[in-house]
Amino acid sequence: MLPLSRRSFLSTSTAFTAGAALVGSPAVRAIEPIARNGQAKFKFSLAAYSYRDLLSGMAPKLTMNDFVADCAKFGLEGTELTSYYFPKSVTHDYLSLLAAQCFRLGLDVSGTAIGNDFGHPPGEKRLKEIASTKQWIDFAAVLGAPVIRIFAGHEQPGSTPAQAHSLMVSAIEECCEYAGKHGIYLALENHGGPTATAEGLLSFVRDVNSPWFGVNLDSGNFASADVYGDLAKIAPYAVNAQVKVVVTNDKKEKSPMDFKKLAALLREAHYRGYIVLEFEEKGNPREECPKYLSQIREAFA
Repeated sequence: MLPLSRRSFLSTSTAFTAGAALVGSPAVRAIEPIARNGQAKFKFSLAAYSYRDLLSGMAPKLTMNDFVADCAKFGLEGTELTSYYFPKSVTHDYLSLLAAQCFRLGLDVSGTAIGNDFGHPPGEKRLKEIASTKQWIDFAAVLGAPVIRIFAGHEQPGSTPAQAHSLMVSAIEECCEYAGKHGIYLALENHGGPTATAEGLLSFVRDVNSPWFGVNLDSGNFASADVYGDLAKIAPYAVNAQVKVVVTNDKKEKSPMDFKKLAALLREAHYRGYIVLEFEEKGNPREECPKYLSQIREAFA
């Protein structure tokens, strides 16, 4: 559990915010940003999801080992080993050998990701989602991954938004408690549903009571009139930053990601950690990813 000082801070700052609004003063943050040490610092990684068409299917063209080798070839510091492309039966030996390959190639395992849904009411489906998340926490510990990207989930039929939020918060807290025993953070991604907006995502930051919880900032997942403004709101709470190459506005219009603007807002938040490219556009990722990684490095320099 978090120290009482955080809860005290929350209630005090919430009251102060209300008072500030009455007198026309600027509102203060109602939640604490993640404590940083020194100036912003960036390292670079690539999400295995970028290779999804090469790593999935009945006869995958590449293995996770091939993907790791490409990350080293691209001169990265890290590799994100997305869970979707692991064998159906993951063994300790498989994880150990994969971790060893990363070490030999000079790569950190910057993180992993799971496709959880914590919106289910009490019952078998909910227990299965929580158990699966805890299993991947165990796997991440073997890999040496410090963070796992998670989702909040979906509101289920029969639930109100408030009930769904409470279900998601309690499941995240339970899994964070387990993750903390392994020294692993769970990073909630802004990924549609209840986290489709900055305000929705920040409601989880406010309500989840765990020091092992943070945000996975996905630069391409806010479809709003002010994408960069929304990203700036969640940046102070990011423990992982995921970069897409396009952004979408509230009119569903796409435009190239402004990497320099993204770098500026993360620098303003004193973010220290990985910048993870997740390539989702057309083209061969083995050819396109190194091009975009070069642009990202230049923008974040």
